[in-house]
Amino acid sequence: MQFLRRQLSNDELKHIYRNLLLPRMIEEKMLLLLRQGRISKWFSGIGQEAISVGAALALDEDEWIMPLHRNLGVFTCRQMPLRKLFMQWQGNKHGYSKGRERSFHFGNKEHHICGMISHLGPQLAIADGVALAHKLRKENKVSLAFTGDGGTSEGDFHEALNVAAVWDLPVIFIIENNGYGLSTPVNEQYRCESLVEKARGYGMEGVQVDGNNVLSVYDTIKGIRNYCIREQKPYLVECMTFRMRGHEEASGTKYVPKELFEEWGRKDPIKNYEQFLVQEQVLTEMEVADARNEFKAYIEEELKLAFEAGEIKPDVAEGVNDVYAVKQFAVSNTQGIKTERDEASPLRFIDAIKEGLDQSMQVHSNLVLMGQDIAEYGGAFKITDGFVQKYGKERVRNTPLCESAIVGSAMGLSLEGFKSMMEMQFADFVTVGFNQIINNLAKIHYRWGQQADVVIRMPTGGGVGAGPFHSQSNEAWFVHTPGLKVVYPSTPYDAKGLLIAAINDPNPVMYFEHKALYRSISGEVPAGYYEIEIGKARVVKQGEDLTIITYGAGVHWATEYQSEHDDISILVLDLRTLLPLDYDAIRSSVEKTGKVLILHEDTLIGGLGGEISAWITEHCFELLDAPVLRCASLDTPVPFNLELEKQFLARDRLDASIKKLLTY
Repeated sequence: MQFLRRQLSNDELKHIYRNLLLPRMIEEKMLLLLRQGRISKWFSGIGQEAISVGAALALDEDEWIMPLHRNLGVFTCRQMPLRKLFMQWQGNKHGYSKGRERSFHFGNKEHHICGMISHLGPQLAIADGVALAHKLRKENKVSLAFTGDGGTSEGDFHEALNVAAVWDLPVIFIIENNGYGLSTPVNEQYRCESLVEKARGYGMEGVQVDGNNVLSVYDTIKGIRNYCIREQKPYLVECMTFRMRGHEEASGTKYVPKELFEEWGRKDPIKNYEQFLVQEQVLTEMEVADARNEFKAYIEEELKLAFEAGEIKPDVAEGVNDVYAVKQFAVSNTQGIKTERDEASPLRFIDAIKEGLDQSMQVHSNLVLMGQDIAEYGGAFKITDGFVQKYGKERVRNTPLCESAIVGSAMGLSLEGFKSMMEMQFADFVTVGFNQIINNLAKIHYRWGQQADVVIRMPTGGGVGAGPFHSQSNEAWFVHTPGLKVVYPSTPYDAKGLLIAAINDPNPVMYFEHKALYRSISGEVPAGYYEIEIGKARVVKQGEDLTIITYGAGVHWATEYQSEHDDISILVLDLRTLLPLDYDAIRSSVEKTGKVLILHEDTLIGGLGGEISAWITEHCFELLDAPVLRCASLDTPVPFNLELEKQFLARDRLDASIKKLLTY
């Protein structure tokens, strides 16, 4: 192994050595604690330290890094207090995630580290979002994301690299090629000669380096950082290394040929660098021993403090309260908003959404819109038509067909204090971004207190003959996920106010907008900037005979039915927000009529109606005069033919459901 010191001083070489040695000694202690049963799990990076340390030291301390399992050196190079890291690994409340996350599945904004999720690939797109924030602010900074050889097979790898290349983002992507994805060798993972060859396919530069040579890694990343800033382009780095332990300690290493351990043992990044420094008379054997003794004492002292921390006392209220970020400030700078209207007037549903988005772009200079075809074309439904002329292509961004990467980029923007709105061209297409929404956006505040200030607009619903891939009502998928908020307006007034509220909310909001209502529904909408409070239902019409609890298109089905049946007095409750639900309004509506029908366009099984029905039965049983009934669409995909679609939709069974309820 050849070390080239280049222009590095003796002090700089020693600094690198100390940063390389510390994570190795911490790991050796952690393995001992694991055998003693004092920690539950450990993912070892022994043998790979040079990559983490070289990369972390090559960046400025305020540049975000997205690490994985084996990047302890990133955390230690960023000077994270060791006692707090020990508490994190013990699952102690005083760690970085209050005992809610495991070893390296956490982050910390102060140290500019964004922790991974177990799905690995989503880390890469977050780096895109951070780099985009730097680019928008014209800052000379990069972001850096790690992946493993196994992670390069994931779709998120492709999407993140493609977006970074297309948008010319200053991102450094590092592949730690350690030969195995858990037990699967690289010859069963890919067929290209080397992974760095993939860079050319994305139109970016790439390089392969010796991942066990800390000076090579440091010098390479330092140079690449300068390149990314100067050229405003991404770069792919493949670091060749080897995993000297199992994927995690419980998995063992029986599947690895013994000769590989011997070969890579001779390439140990710390022993070789240490020998180099001694040979160059940068360090003496005594100084090496002193450093090890110093770190041993430091580790023991910090570990002792960590073990003295009190046991977790579970607190339900605290856990529930930490699922969502709290909105800190009301928006005040609304005086200069320009509108084409001076006073309240009727607007179509689609125009109310557009106006709410337009006014939000004026209020929030840090709001970025992203989606397929939303720039010059104006989006599939023309909601952003004209926006690129008003706000420019930096803030109104066409995206490749990369739903997962764009959701991840939105979260990356949030790390740097930006707001973002992503238009999912059709709600049906959300499945290819599902992981980022469910496991990244929704959980990040609960995991380590980082808000995800993201709105995802979801054109949804049937009634327009669009067939099974452009008509689904999939709101129930997200209502089941703590950490998300789900809104679903039914009127132009609510559409504008709820969209503004969603953008002002620091939490991820799924904003459902029914396509069939876009141009068929009009209503009075104030010209000014206003919010509808998220989590509050609305009584559309008072009644005495029965209550219909509904949302979206169901509100119009219910009110139209009432107008055609003067002999029935129906209370119509529009939920407006599906997560969190307005349980007070639900209880009040049950109390007034004693008979409840839950109406939604979604299919019956697993739909929101089942949850509401269960809640009413559990909490309002004494108020009921009849069983809670549900009226929903058929449990089939949405058919294309209009007559078949009419039969599919819940509206086709509304009359029968109401009559059945009234007969009790």
